[in-house]
Amino acid sequence: MPSARSSSVQYRLRDWGVSRQRYWGCPIPIIHCPDCGIVPVPESELPVRLPDDVSFDQPGNPLDRHPTWKYVKCPHCGTDARRETDTFDTFFESSWYFARFCSPRSDKAFERADVDYWLPVDQYIGGIEHAILHLLYARFFTRAMNRLGLIGIKEPFAGMFTQGMVCHETYKSDAGAWLYPEEVFTKDDGAHVDAAGHPVAVGRMEKMSKSKKNVVGLETIVESYGADTARLFLMSDSPPERDLEWTASGIEGIWRYVNRLYRLVVESRPRLAAPGTKPDEAHIATRRILHKTIAALTEDLEQFRFNRAVARLRELSNHLEDVAAKADGATLREALDTMTVLIGPMLPHLAEELWQALGHDGLLVEQPWPVADPDLLRDDTVTMAVQVNGKLRATLELPRDVSEDAAREAALAQPTVQKALEGRQVRKVIVVPGRIINVVG
Repeated sequence: MPSARSSSVQYRLRDWGVSRQRYWGCPIPIIHCPDCGIVPVPESELPVRLPDDVSFDQPGNPLDRHPTWKYVKCPHCGTDARRETDTFDTFFESSWYFARFCSPRSDKAFERADVDYWLPVDQYIGGIEHAILHLLYARFFTRAMNRLGLIGIKEPFAGMFTQGMVCHETYKSDAGAWLYPEEVFTKDDGAHVDAAGHPVAVGRMEKMSKSKKNVVGLETIVESYGADTARLFLMSDSPPERDLEWTASGIEGIWRYVNRLYRLVVESRPRLAAPGTKPDEAHIATRRILHKTIAALTEDLEQFRFNRAVARLRELSNHLEDVAAKADGATLREALDTMTVLIGPMLPHLAEELWQALGHDGLLVEQPWPVADPDLLRDDTVTMAVQVNGKLRATLELPRDVSEDAAREAALAQPTVQKALEGRQVRKVIVVPGRIINVVG
C-alpha cells in the first residue's frame, strides 16, 4: 500500500476472454487434436478464412454446426482433428491495426522501420467506451509488442479526445414495449400515440441504443435531408465532447440553412467577377469579416470546436446575404469562393457542387486551405473606455493609431467626463493605447 503522501496508478486490466461464439470475427488459429491437444495452425496456412456457406437459421454459432469447415487434419500427427470455431473479440483485432496501417503492402504484419516512423498516432478520437475498453487494450498490445522488440514505442496515441453520445427520447407503448421514433405520432393536442391510436409514454433523453429502439436510421435521414445536413447538424448542435440531443426541429433547421447557402451562391453568380480578380478596397469591411472568419474558423476546427466553427460560418453567410446585392463583383467572388472552401469539411458534397457552380475546374478537395491576411485581422478603429477617478464614464471609438494627445483631447471633450469632473482641475490623464483612458481630477 502506498503511504498517505505518495500516489500510485493502478490499471484494472483483468483476465480478458477474447473468444466469441459467433460467425462474424477473425477465426482463432487453433486446432484441437485428440492426441496432440491444442495445436496452432501452421503459419503457411494463415490466414484461416471463414466459410461462405453458413446458415443462420438456428441460434448459436453457425461455425460449430458447419458440416466440413471445422474438420481438419492435425498438422503434427495427421489425426482427424477439429478446428476452433470461436472467433476473436473485435477489440482483439482493433488493438493493433494502427501498426498495420503503417505498412499496408508488407507481406508481414508490419515493418519495424515503418511503425517507428509513423507512430504514435497523433490524435485518438472515441466515445467513453473507447476510453475505458479499446484504449486500454490498444495500450496493452503496444507495450507487449514493444517488449517483444516489434515496435519502438510504448504508447500508441499521442493525444485523446472523448466525444459525447447522440441521444434521443425513448418511447413505450401502452403494453410496455419499446417503440422506434418513426412508430410514434404526435396529435394536434401534443399527445403521443402509435399507429393504432393507442397512447405512447415518452421517456427521458438517453443514448441511442438498439435495445430501447430510440435510434434514427441514417438511411432515412440521408433520404430525407441528405448526408451533408446530417453531418452539419451533428457538428453544430453542441460541443463534440458533450452529448447531443437529436430532434426533428434541429435537423429541419439545418436543412433550411443548407438550402440558404445554396441559393446565396447560385443567385449571386451573375454578379461575380472572374476568378482571381482583385477585390475593391472600398468594401474592406466585408473582407475583414471574411479573413477574421478564416482565422477563427481554422482555429476552431483544429481545436475540435466544431459548433463554434459552424456558428462563425453562419455569421459570415448572414453577412454575405445582406451585402450580396451591393458588394462589388470581385469582393463577392473572393468571399463566396473562400466560404465554399471553408464549408468543405462540414458539407463536402454541397461544397463540391458549389465549387463547380462558381465556375472552377477540378475538385474543391484539391484546393489549398485559405490563409487569413494579417492586415485584415486588425480593425482600423478601437473602442477605448474612459474613466474618471477609476469609474467608467464614456467609451470612444478611435483610430487604432491615435496619438496620446488626440486620445486625451477626445476623452476630455466628452460631456459625461466634464460632468464627472464637476469643475475640478485635471491633474493627470493616463492613456493605455488601444484599451483605456483614465482621467484623474
